[in-house]
Amino acid sequence: MSIDVRPSEDAATYLATDQLVWFGEVTDADAEHLRLGLPEDQRFVVDLPDGPDDLHSGIYGVRPMEMSLPGGALVAIAGLTWVGVHPDARRRGVLAAMMTDHLARTRDAGTALSALHASEAAIYGRFGYGNAVLTHQVTLGRGTTFTAPHLEDEAAAITTHLLDMAAPGVTERMRACQLAAAPDFPGTIVGSPDFFSLMAHEAPEQLRDKERRRILLARRDGQDIGFTGLRREHKWENARPSGTVVVGTLCGSPAARLALARRVVDLDLMGTTKLENLGLDDPLLGWIGGPRSAGSLQTWDSTWVRLVDLEAAWPLRSYEADCDVVVEVVDRYAPWNAGRWRLTASSGIGSATRTDADAELALDIAVLGAGYLGHSIGGLLRAGLVQDHRSGSYAELARAMRTLVAPEPSIGF
Repeated sequence: MSIDVRPSEDAATYLATDQLVWFGEVTDADAEHLRLGLPEDQRFVVDLPDGPDDLHSGIYGVRPMEMSLPGGALVAIAGLTWVGVHPDARRRGVLAAMMTDHLARTRDAGTALSALHASEAAIYGRFGYGNAVLTHQVTLGRGTTFTAPHLEDEAAAITTHLLDMAAPGVTERMRACQLAAAPDFPGTIVGSPDFFSLMAHEAPEQLRDKERRRILLARRDGQDIGFTGLRREHKWENARPSGTVVVGTLCGSPAARLALARRVVDLDLMGTTKLENLGLDDPLLGWIGGPRSAGSLQTWDSTWVRLVDLEAAWPLRSYEADCDVVVEVVDRYAPWNAGRWRLTASSGIGSATRTDADAELALDIAVLGAGYLGHSIGGLLRAGLVQDHRSGSYAELARAMRTLVAPEPSIGF
């Protein structure tokens, strides 16, 4: 059956379909969440002939975003979000049709990359997305000591300032900080101004005894140089204050992050600091003496990356080692990527060209997405997800794609 995917013409039905699929509490803020960061012309729907009368059979949306790549380039990406299939339309090809449509529209728009955060990790690999970034969630005790002798002088010149995220001008300052820091932290995803406004939008029914989100800004010489978001939760045990402060992404230079980290582990009435989004090589783990110095540490998948246009995407980033390999690429949902490519990197510059030469290795497009931001993909050969026809060819490719430091996790979108 041919499934038609078309632009949404009814925001109310689009929103109601999302509310059914995600079955969370319906609030007055939901319509505002749809409006902010998800442009009207980037909402798409499926209506099966025998589908539900009052809702769509499927929906998806695209946020206009930018992502920093190895080498410092900040490029446009399609931030895939609001993906949902009506419970009565499952197992009928709706998701596959929407993903195929998304990839074609993204390529036609001249955008080489798509990215997402996966609600269920098993779904998106089959559509060519690779898990490109991992993130740590770390808990620390009150007053944790951070040791960073070669950053002390720089950190001493930084002050921190606690603000309400919803205060005028704050989200604009956050976005400016992230744009400035992004080139030094590949994997950073920067949303539109509306997306930043969305983060500050909290309706009363969503709070219910929770503190509104606050921002801790790092400043030097009168200039904003970093930030992190936080929310405190009250708790008392044995007549002692033992609350938890939940901290989001740390943004800024290592010295700015050090100043921010020292502040968030020393807030009054708190006993525990939960840092929700640290990269695998985040300097904080070195400052505390390693992962066993944390109260707890859990690892999750963060950003999933999809090379929509392999030829255009390959030269956008830089490479830390040279390679010259012929790769047979399998890509079911973006057939323009499928086939044989010569992937090269020389003096940091990459090139992807079609070739008739014999393939030296074979892989799914998701493998290239997984390594695109610098995350190591060497183990995928051992896992049987890559076929190496010329011994050492995959190692050559994996070394070229890997970066010195693991990529930065992104804010959820």
